[in-house]
Amino acid sequence: MTNRRKFLQQSGAFAMGGLLLPRVGNAASFFNKKAGIPAGLQLYTLGDLMTTDPKGTLEKLAAIGYKEIESAGSQKGNYYGFKPKEFAAMVKDAGLHWRSAHVGGAPFTMAQAMKMAKTEADSARIKAMMEKRKDAVKPLNLTENYQQLGDDAAEGGISYLVCSSIPVGTMDEIKTAVDVFNKAGEACKKNKVQFAYHNHVTEFDMIDGNRPFDYILNNTDKDLVKMELDLAWATKAKQDPVELFKLHPGRYPLWHVKDLDKNTMNPAEVGSGVVDFKRIFDNAKESGMKYFFVEQDQAPQPIQNVTNSYKYLNKLLHG
Repeated sequence: MTNRRKFLQQSGAFAMGGLLLPRVGNAASFFNKKAGIPAGLQLYTLGDLMTTDPKGTLEKLAAIGYKEIESAGSQKGNYYGFKPKEFAAMVKDAGLHWRSAHVGGAPFTMAQAMKMAKTEADSARIKAMMEKRKDAVKPLNLTENYQQLGDDAAEGGISYLVCSSIPVGTMDEIKTAVDVFNKAGEACKKNKVQFAYHNHVTEFDMIDGNRPFDYILNNTDKDLVKMELDLAWATKAKQDPVELFKLHPGRYPLWHVKDLDKNTMNPAEVGSGVVDFKRIFDNAKESGMKYFFVEQDQAPQPIQNVTNSYKYLNKLLHG
């Protein structure tokens, strides 16, 4: 009798569990959708605003709704003319979190930079960027300063140090990049910072039978060197970001959420172009994504552009 009563009690519990599980599952799904990962912004999008009015600009980003930021090089150097600790304090005072910093992999010659161009618009954009750099403070780069940059990242309290770009137009350049990344990864690990590499379109061009994207990931330590996948540049290279996630699951903790105009294939406000963000975000778990940063190169009206991108993502991710 006792065994029968126990069986009925357990059966009832399982039956109730079966009724409740769908609701719990839906609730968990709803919670995850609503909580999500806060939207971040790559500050390169803002052009000169971060050198002319860094404090006011950061406050505007927080007012829009952004929570995370990723810094970039500037006319005043790696941290907009501030020491890492000073910049970190300014970000915190604005109500934001500094999660990641972009730094150069190596100085580019004009010829090396121009290899990244796929269209006339790309050529014009790259030439303008290189011309502007002539009058800028020379930033530190990973080839020459990987240890200092790792130390700076720790001083700023950030989680990720990202190589923004490095020449990969020849096999010698690709092998040099691999060497630099492994060293930078070790330097970052000592500082409890994760190193990552940000792609452009050229990483998907075949070089002597090798695709730089694959060669770099296959010849670097998967724990020391992660990827920040630029969704737009991958799309422009006719790559499916979801398929790239499957090639190296869990190796993409950072994304650049960037769109491309359907006519020009130039960077555009998120949600206004050709990138299938819904499908990509639906596969975020496989990628290992921890943070994502909106970016729009040479945004014509930076604050309005990033506001529109934020509104689109907020609707897509939170309904």
